[in-house]
Amino acid sequence: MTNPLLSTSTLPYGVPDWATIKREHILPAARQAMAAERMVWDEIATNTEPATVENTVVPFDESAEELERVLSPAFTLFSSVGGDELDAIQAEIGPELSAHENAFWLDRRLFDRFNTIDLSNADEETTYFVSDILKKFRLNGIDLSPEDQEILKEIDAKLSELNIHFGQRAVKAMRDNALTVTDRADLAGLSEEQIASYQQDDGTYSLPLLNFTNQPLQAQLTKPETRRALLAASTSRGLGARESSDTRQIVIEIATLRARKAALLGMPHHSEVVAQRGMAKESQAIINLLTTVAAKAVAAVDREVDELRPLAEADEAGDGLHAGDLTYYQEKLRGQVAVDDAALKPYLALSNVVEKGIFYAAEKLFGLTFTPRPDIAGYVDSIQTWEVFDESGEAIGLFQADFYNRPGKNGGAWMHSIVSQSRRAGTKPVIMNNSNFDEPAEGQDLLLTWDQVETVFHEFGHALHGLLSDTHYVSTAGTSVPRDFVELPSQLNEMWSYHPAVLAQYAVHHETGAPLPANLAQKLSASKTFGQGFATTEFLASALLDQAWHRLTADKVPTVDEIETFEERALEELAVHHDLVPPRYRSTYFSHTFSGGYDAGYYSYMWAEVLVADIEQWFGTEAAKNDGGLNREAGDILRNELMSRGGSRDPLESFKAVRGREPRAEALLERRGLN
Repeated sequence: MTNPLLSTSTLPYGVPDWATIKREHILPAARQAMAAERMVWDEIATNTEPATVENTVVPFDESAEELERVLSPAFTLFSSVGGDELDAIQAEIGPELSAHENAFWLDRRLFDRFNTIDLSNADEETTYFVSDILKKFRLNGIDLSPEDQEILKEIDAKLSELNIHFGQRAVKAMRDNALTVTDRADLAGLSEEQIASYQQDDGTYSLPLLNFTNQPLQAQLTKPETRRALLAASTSRGLGARESSDTRQIVIEIATLRARKAALLGMPHHSEVVAQRGMAKESQAIINLLTTVAAKAVAAVDREVDELRPLAEADEAGDGLHAGDLTYYQEKLRGQVAVDDAALKPYLALSNVVEKGIFYAAEKLFGLTFTPRPDIAGYVDSIQTWEVFDESGEAIGLFQADFYNRPGKNGGAWMHSIVSQSRRAGTKPVIMNNSNFDEPAEGQDLLLTWDQVETVFHEFGHALHGLLSDTHYVSTAGTSVPRDFVELPSQLNEMWSYHPAVLAQYAVHHETGAPLPANLAQKLSASKTFGQGFATTEFLASALLDQAWHRLTADKVPTVDEIETFEERALEELAVHHDLVPPRYRSTYFSHTFSGGYDAGYYSYMWAEVLVADIEQWFGTEAAKNDGGLNREAGDILRNELMSRGGSRDPLESFKAVRGREPRAEALLERRGLN
């Protein structure tokens, strides 16, 4: 049987031929590709010639191509399709991939080769690439004794297994904890279309959960009992009501193993290991940033709550202000002082947000145009594909979007690369954005909330980071940057959702084509900082909770029964606890940190936002010329110095090349209205 994962796709841009890829292809293809890569590593290690870029760096980069060709479609199916069969395959291959990576990072022969490369005539990208590889060798345990390396391998294999199990159980917990409502009257506030979509065959209604704590439906439901029941269903995920989705023991084991691994590496805790991989450099810098902002945010929450209490007290259906009510009354207040989703949604059709919003801004900034390619099939029928061209008419890659939720699909929104760009390999990028919007009825367009609009712009910022990549090596392409830098392009792209010229393009009535009324546009601009005390506090509660777990030594990790107490104590000690604002994610469904690669790294969003806020201010300076920065001059600077660079140089240097100096944290407080 021919395995399509082991040969280069003949489709445009090397996009996978999804129709030919079967579940049974994944494991044998991955194992064969890993074996082939290890053969190349062995050839590098045993080469008796002096180490050079040509005989060490280039073959190392080339060796990754076959495995990427297998893993990119495989992990696309794991995250975007899911299901028991794919879950089982992912669980089996995870520990094998961990062992495979360790085979490289713990090979002293390979370290010695990279450490002795003559870089005197090397270009900037190669020099930085090699220095980054050497740093990763050290952070992955190359200096450990053989005995300790064996222990580390065992820890990594177990962590890989546990991370996968946590992610799979978190998805199950979202399904298991959906709120069942028997009385239609309890759904007051929802639209007829929503109610119909939630109705089950037995006549009950099932309100699905999204991956974060506060659920969007809370802002619509007029009955406080339903709102609070929905929040309770959300926050109780993974706490043991159902064994199949109980994540508590996994949390404890992961935290313990990460602490043990940090100790092996001579670090005080796992957070320090992660900080040294990124721009932060040391974990205390992370704590300093988060707690500084937290003091401002919690104070802002108290002011916001004071504004909401009169609304709650005047509500005959209510009995005071509870955590489950906060977003409901926020939305009421938003309608008075800013703009609410009910007024906006008719003007926020998904097709317009994409084609006249994110695409329009990308054309004005970077000269990009997007042509639909319905002939390129995806792994499900609803995948949309566009070919991307630059100003000269040259095709630079493909952009694909999987907008809608389905059973088995991971929660949230994300970007991933299916084919990475590389001048050396001659490849152009194929980039996918995923989200979890409810699919509309056939022939209808989906109307988005404002948060969802920002999500579309955010994830497309990641996509642009991949599409605009212009690196020599596959290994340095696109988003191959430190975790606390990778969120810069995505968060920066959100600013264009508010830009008057962009808003005028996409915010038109989905039926009449009428533009968004001027008073709503003005309110929208004024609403940028509305509710930022709440939004910032719920984020910081999760970011600091992530730090609290990963600053523990192994002997201090709590037991299963102590998880909730640990959370409460940690948030109080870090001065970010608020009775009305639960963390955006609680530990038992915190997929970012226990399965998604953001372990001790959830802070990255705020670290990157410091950079974002500073560059947003740059767009308003003479350096970015006019139009609020929405022009090709500013876009060219951003593209040449930051978006195209990938991991080809120190990200701080890329920032400084745009801004002319190091970042200043004050811009973040101004951006969020907390100064």
